[in-house]
Amino acid sequence: MTLANYNDIAIGPVTIHMYGLMIALGFIAAYIMTSKRAKNNGLDDDVIWGIFIGALVGGLLGTKILYYIVSIPDIINDISILWDFKNGYVVYGGIIGGVIAAYFVCKRHRVNFLEYFDLTMPAVSLGQAFGRLGCTFAGCCYGRETDCIAHITYESSSFAPNGVALIPTQLISSAGNLLIMILLLIFSRKNDKEGRVGALYFILYGIGRFGVEFLRNDYRGSIGVLSTSQFISCILVVVGILAFIWFGRDKTLGNRWEGMKHIKSEK
Repeated sequence: MTLANYNDIAIGPVTIHMYGLMIALGFIAAYIMTSKRAKNNGLDDDVIWGIFIGALVGGLLGTKILYYIVSIPDIINDISILWDFKNGYVVYGGIIGGVIAAYFVCKRHRVNFLEYFDLTMPAVSLGQAFGRLGCTFAGCCYGRETDCIAHITYESSSFAPNGVALIPTQLISSAGNLLIMILLLIFSRKNDKEGRVGALYFILYGIGRFGVEFLRNDYRGSIGVLSTSQFISCILVVVGILAFIWFGRDKTLGNRWEGMKHIKSEK
């Protein structure tokens, strides 16, 4: 597949930026999906809206802050990077910032964070799938050179090398996020332990992102032999596994133990 400059589409005097459009569509689709599921589960739609606005602001700040952190050596050499807002965003920072913002929104509304956390994470995957389509149009997050028939070639990208067959890592990531969304939705129907759907997202996304990183060829920083995103993926998977186990524990056993201790103390 060959892409010319399809990121900027001019319709008369109006220019549509496909990257921004995909991000917006992803946000809208994620909100509609979550709002509908919230009503089915008897949850407050006002809280959902607050979470999405909070996560949007927290996510944007998180993407930039994490980029600054991993780019400290480059910033030391070129301080102008600090006020370059056209480039330099790290997805993992958006996830972390969005989750933190959502927690404080839930705390402000005095609702159960884990319940809303589980509800929103499948929609987060849906939004990410749209976002990676935006990356496909823009040419960022591009893959390594390949001679495979399944490739993508850019003609006028400002990010990816032009005229070279590349692994379509953006489309792979988009498809992977859709798969994660489906798996989370299926699991949520059978799960009765709060927090486990969100924990499973961490596990699945971390594993998927770790693997896709081997196929990418854009600069993402490095920590030892791993890319920065692979290093964060390892942490995310470990946290996800521990959280999945913790949230899935049998709380009745703990309650029984507390009851036994209480009876013994009375004796």
